[in-house]
Amino acid sequence: MKYFFFIIFFLTSSLALAGETVHRIIINGVINPIATEYIEQSIERAEISSVQLLIIELDTPGGLMESMHNIMKAIQNAKVPVAVFVSPSGSRAGSAGVFITYSAHIAAMAPSTNIGSAHPVFGGGENKMDSTQTDIMMDKVTNDAIAKIKAVAERRGRNIEWAEKAVSESANITAQEALKMNVIDYIVPSADSLLSVIDGKTIVLDNSEERKMNTKGATIITFEMTWRQRLFDTLIDPNVAAVLMMIGMAGIMLELYNPGSIIPGVAGSISLIIAWYAMDVLPLNYAGLFLIVVSLIMFLLEIKVPSYGILTIGGVVSLSIGLIMLIDSPIPELQVSWQVIVGIVVMTTLFFVFALGFAIKAQQSKPTTGSEGLVGETGVVLKNLSPSGTVQIHGEIWKAHSDTTIKKGSDVEVVEYDGKNLTIKVKQV
Repeated sequence: MKYFFFIIFFLTSSLALAGETVHRIIINGVINPIATEYIEQSIERAEISSVQLLIIELDTPGGLMESMHNIMKAIQNAKVPVAVFVSPSGSRAGSAGVFITYSAHIAAMAPSTNIGSAHPVFGGGENKMDSTQTDIMMDKVTNDAIAKIKAVAERRGRNIEWAEKAVSESANITAQEALKMNVIDYIVPSADSLLSVIDGKTIVLDNSEERKMNTKGATIITFEMTWRQRLFDTLIDPNVAAVLMMIGMAGIMLELYNPGSIIPGVAGSISLIIAWYAMDVLPLNYAGLFLIVVSLIMFLLEIKVPSYGILTIGGVVSLSIGLIMLIDSPIPELQVSWQVIVGIVVMTTLFFVFALGFAIKAQQSKPTTGSEGLVGETGVVLKNLSPSGTVQIHGEIWKAHSDTTIKKGSDVEVVEYDGKNLTIKVKQV
C-alpha cells in the first residue's frame, strides 16, 4: 500500500507542475465498511499528494452507524480540506449522509437535492426487549447522535437547531432551504463550479491549521474504488447476501443427501462463508434467519412425510416472512428487495420439491447398476448350464452358473454376482 501511495504522490506531483490539483471520490449508495475504507484511503492519498482539496461527491440513503462514525472521525482528523458535495441533481444525503455532510470542512449541494432524516434506528434484531427498555435504549442512542451532530455543527459553524431536528424529528429539507438555514455553505451545479466559488477562501482544519484555497481552474483527479472494494461492496449487498445464503444451504443439503457429489458441497460452503461475512456487516435480524431455517426443515419434511402440500405452503410462508425480516433496517437499500424474495422463494420451492426430492428417492431406491443392480434381474439361457454356461440379460451376455442343470432358452433370475460370474436359478412363474 505504501508503494501505491508513493506512486500516486509522484503522479499527482507531476500534474501539479501545470497547476493545483484536487482529488475527487464518489460515494453512491449505502454507507458501509467498504465506503469507510474507500474514504479513509482517499484522505490518506490526498494528504500524501498535498492536494488543495478532497471532494466527496455523495448520494446516499444512509447506512451503518459504526461506518458513519469512522468516516466522520477520518474527515475531522484529515490534514487536507475535505468537501462533501451532494451531487448530481436528484441525489440525497439521508440519515448517515447528514452527519458526513456536517463533518466536512466545506458542505455543498447541487440543485434539486435534499438532506435530512437522520434519526437513528436499531439493527441486527438485538432490540427484543419490552417497550420500556426499548424506549430507554432508543433515547440513549438518539441523545448520543444529537450530541455528536451538535458538536460537529458547532465546530463547523452550521445550524445546530436544524441538526438536532434532523436527528430527533427526521427533518428533511431541500438544497435551497439548506443554504438559507446555514446547513450547507454553497449550492453549485458541478465540482468545477465549487472550486471557483471557494477559491481564495481560508479553511481552518481541526488541528487549527489554516489553508487558503487556490482552486480556481485546478485539475480534478477522480479516484474510483479498487476492484477489491467494488467486489466486496457488491457481496455485502443484502440481495446478493440472501441469494448466496440460499445457494449455500441448498448446496450443503444436496451434498449431505448425496455424499461424494463434491461440487454442491464446495459451492455451498463457499457461498455460506461469503454470505456470513455479509450478514456480519449488515444489521441481521435473527428472527428472520430462524424463520428461513424453519422453512428449509418444512421443505425437507414434505419430501419424507406426505402432508398433501401443507408443509410446502408453510415453508413458502416461513421463507417469505424470513427474507422480509432478515435485514433489520428501514432503509430500502439495506433490505432484501421483493423481486429477489419472490425469485428465491420460487427457486427454493422448486429445488426442494423436485431436485432434492429426486435425489433422496434415488438414494432410497433399489440399485439398478453394479453388483447390487444385477441381483433380481431376469434373462434367458444362451448355452446350457451344467452347471456353467452363458445367459443374456438386458441385451448383455454374461457367464453364469447354477446349482442345477438349466437348458438353453429357459427364463432365469439372478440371485448373486461375485464380480465375475452370475449365480442364477430358474425363474418362478
